[in-house]
Amino acid sequence: MKKLLYLYILLIISCKSENKSGNPSEEEKDRETFISNVHVQTILEDDSLSVRAIEVIGNNLAFAGNNGVYGLYNAAEGSWKTNVQEYNGTTPEFRAVASTANDFFMLSVGNPALLYKTGENGQMELVYKEENEKVFYDALAFWNDQEGIAMGDPTDKCLSVIITRDGGETWKKLDCSILPETEEGEAAFAASNSNIAIQGDNTWILSGGMKSRVFYSPNKGKSWEVFDTPLVQGNATTGGYSMDFYNESIGIIIGGDYTAPEENSRNKVITRDGGRTWELVGEGEEPGYKSGVRYLPNSGGDEVIAVGFTGISYSKNAGESWEKLSDESFYTLRFVNDSTAYAAGKGRIAMVKFN
Repeated sequence: MKKLLYLYILLIISCKSENKSGNPSEEEKDRETFISNVHVQTILEDDSLSVRAIEVIGNNLAFAGNNGVYGLYNAAEGSWKTNVQEYNGTTPEFRAVASTANDFFMLSVGNPALLYKTGENGQMELVYKEENEKVFYDALAFWNDQEGIAMGDPTDKCLSVIITRDGGETWKKLDCSILPETEEGEAAFAASNSNIAIQGDNTWILSGGMKSRVFYSPNKGKSWEVFDTPLVQGNATTGGYSMDFYNESIGIIIGGDYTAPEENSRNKVITRDGGRTWELVGEGEEPGYKSGVRYLPNSGGDEVIAVGFTGISYSKNAGESWEKLSDESFYTLRFVNDSTAYAAGKGRIAMVKFN
């Protein structure tokens, strides 16, 4: 599928301005209505699919999932074009995707780790491969068209972090001398491609399991420090599953324990100082476990949507209290604007309208 259908040639790229001051913009101040209901329209249905990684491109959507399946949705036409990526007779499972102005990237979990980008010869091109019995990559993101980052579970004494500085043509794994050391049983969850958050040059990485912390770089991965969180932790299935930052100061993490999805204590935290300190919110209140969280655009950092196999929940006060909008099950969600998002999960991808 040539250059994954030449993603950005076919699409009109919509740009949005960033507000990094921590204060609401004029557009944000004008937002006076809150969400009261949600409408879900399934746009791709396949019981064999499991999709945890989606990428909004303009009004359109790219994804990669299990069984080596990846594809592009053209919103204007309401049409899909999909393909299957094979490797040595197998079909990798992809749980991380990202894009630049020129290319689409997808990264597999498990051994070997396989990172593909759109190639010039009509096929996806393998640009990074890592073989290790412990290798397991969880998330992928770009700072700009030249510089990108992926993170995964430790294969040594630190998180696995690979970085590109040449538009994704080559990737280099950071040495553990650059990264803070992980603790025993500390890893991450490839639940929704949201273990990495980026605002400007600032980068945050979320870990989970026996220890759930936030790793922070102020300079696009050149140096790192780590901050504790009060999230539930201590078991392989506990901790933060998803993180989002509204600007350089305001951020949120949600998670819990997917084996005990009704537990709603110590699974939601926020920061107002760029991730250095985190405080619990919504303690003892719904929702329990969720795998994906996103700030509503133009909401001043007050409105938040969380998704999981237990449904869709909404907060209009920065996570202090929540209401359940729907029982619809999804793993991950990405906004197109402040009323429309794409969501994906087991067996389907949908367009979600909030009003």
